Order: sequence, then C-alpha cells, then structure tokens
Amino acid sequence: MSQYDNIIELRKYKHLTAKERYKIEILLKEGLKPYEIAQRMGRGTRTIEREVNRGKVRLLNSDLTYREEYCADAGQRIYNENAKNKGPGLKIGKDHKLVKYIENKIIKENYSPDAVIGEIKKKKIKFKAQICTKTLYNYIDRGDVFLKLTNKDLPVKKEGKKRDYKKIKIPHKNLKGTSIEERQPEVDNRKEYGHWEMDCVVGKREGKGAVLLVLSERSIREEIIIKMPAKTQESVIASLDRLERKYGKAFKEKFKTITVDNGSEFLDYEGIERSIKYKEEKRVKLYYAHPYSSWERGTNENINKLIRRFIPKGMDISKISNARIKYIENWINSYPRRIFGYKSAKDMMTA
Repeated sequence: MSQYDNIIELRKYKHLTAKERYKIEILLKEGLKPYEIAQRMGRGTRTIEREVNRGKVRLLNSDLTYREEYCADAGQRIYNENAKNKGPGLKIGKDHKLVKYIENKIIKENYSPDAVIGEIKKKKIKFKAQICTKTLYNYIDRGDVFLKLTNKDLPVKKEGKKRDYKKIKIPHKNLKGTSIEERQPEVDNRKEYGHWEMDCVVGKREGKGAVLLVLSERSIREEIIIKMPAKTQESVIASLDRLERKYGKAFKEKFKTITVDNGSEFLDYEGIERSIKYKEEKRVKLYYAHPYSSWERGTNENINKLIRRFIPKGMDISKISNARIKYIENWINSYPRRIFGYKSAKDMMTA
C-alpha cells in the first residue's frame, strides 16, 4: 500500500480547481493512470476520467502524425465557458415579442432603456416576461441576449472635467440685460407653467449656416424647435416674432420668462422682449444666466442631448427638412420621463 492510499479524504460534490487540473496534467505525464491519480488527489475515478476526456487537445508530432494529450489550460477554459450557463435562466426567457419591442424602441426610436421600461409600465403593455431598467442594462452589457442591440446603440455619456460650480463671472459684454439673480423664485421651483430656457443647436462646428432655436419649458419640459437661417440676433428676433403671431394674445401667458446664455445671438434683449403688436408692452421678460454656468439652464442642456440623437454634431442643418424637425419636436414632447412617472410633456399638458 502506498503512502497515498486511504490517507486523503475523498472530496465529494466539489469542482476541480485550476491547481488540481495542472496536477492532473503533471501526473499523466509521469505515466499514472486515472484511478491512481484519483487516489492521490482524493477524487473519484470517474471525475478524473471525465476531466481528462474534456481537456484533451490534438498535438502534432515531429513525424507529422497527431497525438492526443490532456491540457490543463484547455480543461479550465471549457470549465469557465460552461460556468457561464449556471444559475437561473434569464428573466426575459424566450419572450421574443418583448425583445423585438425593446430593440425597435432603442435602435429605431432612440429611446433609452429606462424610457422603454417606463413606457411599458405606464401603458401596461402585456408581455410574458417583466424586467426592470437595471436588468435591461445588464442584458445589454452581456452582449449575447439581443441579436441587434448593443451598447453602441445607447446614448453615451462622455466623461470630462467636473465644472467648478462656484465659479461665477459677470458678463461684461451684457451689462444692460437682466441677470438670472433677479429672476423670481417661482421660476426656480418649476411649479408654474410658462418659464422657458432658450438656446441654439448648431450643426457644423464653425457655427455657420442654418441652426436650430430651441425653447424648453421648465415645469413640464415642453419643447419648441425652430429652424433659423443663421445664428444671429436678427434670426432669433424674427423667430420669436413668428411665435407671437402664431399665439396672439396667448403669447404672454405661454411665455412669461425666457432664460438664455450670453451668446451673441441673444444680446439684443430689447428686440427679444419687444412686442410686435403692443408697442408699449413687453411680450416676455428675458434673463441672462452667468457665463460658463450651463447648469443654470439644465433643462435646455438635457433636452439638447435628445436632439443630438437625431442631429449629431457636424451635420448640416440646412439639409434637414422642416417636417423632420417637426418630427423631432413631437418625439421629444411624447418621450416618457421618469420625473413625471413616465408621462410625457404632452401628457402633462392635458393633465
């Protein structure tokens, strides 16, 4: 009887480790049989035999013939691949209808995963499987659940330097305009409708050619998008004049205040505030945010990201039709938002 016999306690129901696989490879090269290796390692003979068969690789001899040998690395690799299938099955299961719905919403309709799940819950759409936002993100990260959907189809958040929120500068070129510091408290609490933020979305980097004038309502996140021929003061005033003609007397109720940055296209505050119908009255009150303080127009900045899903930087806006711009506007106003319990701006208008 060898010193290994009846000394090592037999290990039951335990998976072989990588270290044990390397030991099997060494003992096989020493000429030991599987049952002898099993005795030395305190393992069952069938466990060793299955592992040897699983980890066999085909090697080329010097005489160009082939031989089969056990390779610990091959055995460990196969074990790791099989281990991926352990655990409970995917919640999404074989619900192909849900998979197709999610892929269509994210890839074709530019929804975020959270917006998709929120819309399903809000509209009470029935599927065999029910998953949450976190689970959906996990499935997309895996890369083997969806046939068409990958992380490349999701809106990407680029990491950058953190802004210094305490850094406030005075706009020296705009000393006559009304500062955001004088804005009424009811604008900040977002409870009253009619307070807007305004910005320009450019296509080409040099900022020449057609641009979009965007207005974002602070309380319900309603969006208005207007195509302008150029990023100029005249174009901004002309666009607001058209809005005043469209809404008539209701303009002052719909647009109580507008907050803008200190871009050159917004510096003519008198022209923006001036009414084309009532010469002695202002049609809207304009406020200027601090320079380098984009968080003071956070609604604008967030909705601009939604617009970029359709109009990336560098795209020539002059080639985009008004019908397409109207579609983007309607899409944004129909987009489900978590802050409203996945209701859209349109839903909030009729609430």
